[in-house]
Amino acid sequence: MPGAIATNLQRHTGGLRTPPERQKTIAQGAATSVLLATSLLLKGVGGRYFEDCNEATLVTNGNGYMSGVAPYALNPDNADRLWNESLRLLA
Repeated sequence: MPGAIATNLQRHTGGLRTPPERQKTIAQGAATSVLLATSLLLKGVGGRYFEDCNEATLVTNGNGYMSGVAPYALNPDNADRLWNESLRLLA
């Protein structure tokens, strides 16, 4: 999860609505992806959700998901359904 980054992508979504104190620079937003792509400590690790260069905490209290990951997003059955639906749409 890169977070809220002010880029030209927001022109397609009505603009960035995240409060300024929660926004990130491009470098801050890229940091987690770069870490996951390059860290030997994470070689072979998959099926997890990361934000702010750390594995996200599981959120179950309905806090609006400002941070963390919902249980359904880590469900392997959901991942399989998404994969199969993607293949179907590409066929």
